Amino acid sequence: MQLEPANSFIEDHDPQHIEQVKRVFRAANGYGMAIVVHMRANTSQKMGGEEARLFLDELLPAAPDVPVQIAHMGGAGGVEQSIFDEVLGVFVEAIAKGDSRTKNLWFDVTSVTADLTPATAQRIVERIRQLGLPRILFGSDAPTPSNLPRITWAAFRKLPLTDSEFRTVETNVAPYMR
Repeated sequence: MQLEPANSFIEDHDPQHIEQVKRVFRAANGYGMAIVVHMRANTSQKMGGEEARLFLDELLPAAPDVPVQIAHMGGAGGVEQSIFDEVLGVFVEAIAKGDSRTKNLWFDVTSVTADLTPATAQRIVERIRQLGLPRILFGSDAPTPSNLPRITWAAFRKLPLTDSEFRTVETNVAPYMR
């Protein structure tokens, strides 16, 4: 199940809307359906730590038994400072503390390797390592001529990860694909 409107719940913080999205998460959990979330599908939307905490506190507990995959490492593609610092910071902290809400939390690196500078490449690698390599999935979406899987894989391979780290990501299989 792909839930695009999750970004709207974060944007407006409306308790009724949050409850509506929680019902979807509960239903997915009840049917054993994995969830893929575009947390920031709208690039004009503000995303920060508060929104990530809402996601962690309100939505993840509603789907404790199914994989929840955060597309684009929480952003809309590329490296956005507020996403990599604030949003991923919330998840990194929760994972480091062994927060049970994160036990089925996955992140894909789809489109985060476009237009890499050495600084952004290092920031991506830092967050990948903090989130944990076993939680990272390679992905490629929007199959346009410049965004084909072989092109995005080549871009991903430019990150300063070790060969072992690359092997981990390339052999990770999302639980819903097993």
